Amino acid sequence: MVTINRGKGAREAGMRRYHESCRGMVTRRQKVAATVVTDDAGQGGTAAGRDNKTGHQGGAGHSMVQLITPAGERVSHPEYDPWLKDVSDEQLCSLYEDLVVIRRIDKEATALQRQGELGLWPPLLGQEASQVGSVRALRDDDFIFPSYRENGVAYCRGVDLADILRVWRGAASGGWDPYTVNMAIPQIVIGAQTLHATGYAMGIQNDGADSAAIVYFGDGATSEGDVNEAMVFAASFQVPLVFFCQNNHWAISEPVRVQSHTQLVDRGTGFGIPSMRVDGNDVLAVMAATRVALDRARRGGGPTFIEAVTYRMGPHTTADDPTRYRDANELEDWAAKDPIGRVHALLDRKGLFTEEFETGVRTKADAVARELRAGCIGMPDPEPLDVFKHVYSTPNSWLDRQQDHYSRYLATFGDPEAATQEEGAR
Repeated sequence: MVTINRGKGAREAGMRRYHESCRGMVTRRQKVAATVVTDDAGQGGTAAGRDNKTGHQGGAGHSMVQLITPAGERVSHPEYDPWLKDVSDEQLCSLYEDLVVIRRIDKEATALQRQGELGLWPPLLGQEASQVGSVRALRDDDFIFPSYRENGVAYCRGVDLADILRVWRGAASGGWDPYTVNMAIPQIVIGAQTLHATGYAMGIQNDGADSAAIVYFGDGATSEGDVNEAMVFAASFQVPLVFFCQNNHWAISEPVRVQSHTQLVDRGTGFGIPSMRVDGNDVLAVMAATRVALDRARRGGGPTFIEAVTYRMGPHTTADDPTRYRDANELEDWAAKDPIGRVHALLDRKGLFTEEFETGVRTKADAVARELRAGCIGMPDPEPLDVFKHVYSTPNSWLDRQQDHYSRYLATFGDPEAATQEEGAR
């Protein structure tokens, strides 16, 4: 209905109604802003659409899938249990070993950085289940696009331990050949890998293959234009891609509640992408959700968005001090939901966590840590001119000119090794 007001009095009455409505909008916004919180499930820090008395979540209201409680109890779920029918006790023990070994890799790499052997390291402490559960659901021909924190994914994918550290030691610009393990090298530019993954998935679709791609990113990346553009294309062309968001609650020092006043999973839904929200500290829930998404992709059902609600227990990188912006009580609360502890408890309930099993896992973790350290310390330094390698796939005159100039510059220093020997002889 359209109302037409005529005359000065009508105009004044219309303006009063307009200003009153504006005041009402401001009041409503103030009420929403006053109730912004972060809950232990990783709501994205919103109370919008939420009844603070009942705790009921309005809007899309995605419930969080959990199959193993923090106490180690196996929760039955009629929708997701069928996707785990093949997970035997032996495989459950193997998943536990993955979790423990990856945590040991993380601790060893952090120690190497503190000792000056690495320039930087991005810890994944607390996020092991999100990485193990998702990567163990993949086939060998599925392609992985990681951010810079998926070192656990790289280990499970078979990347050489030394290669995982190569870029963080400054010995290479990448680390490994992506096509030997079907996993791209770490992406430092936030969210850029989502575009690469979407393009690759479009290629899978054009080839008529039944493989899929998966792309990892954090909660902070969901605010990047690249991620949103990737979801537009993925949804438009219905490509076989899994958007795997590890919501670890902190984009460096910025809490997730600042950048999203709704659950992050709703962002996928907004693009028309089927979306799931899972307990990211529950390795079985993550595996089941990823298998559902991969099955949809292989059958031509298009992309899926998974929000794995987890927590970054350590710093953003070893250059960060989380005590400056994070409450210690928050860390303590999440430590009680540790992904390794709950699988330990589940195995104990099933009578599988024997002394022999524990010793075997510890021995494996120690061996991996030794290999990691040896590979790091024994890694040869790159030659100065190596910086010009692998820049272009074809000859490039502009790059050749730079290399020539740099070679002549290095020649002005003579032979460093000969100079050292001559100085020693004196």
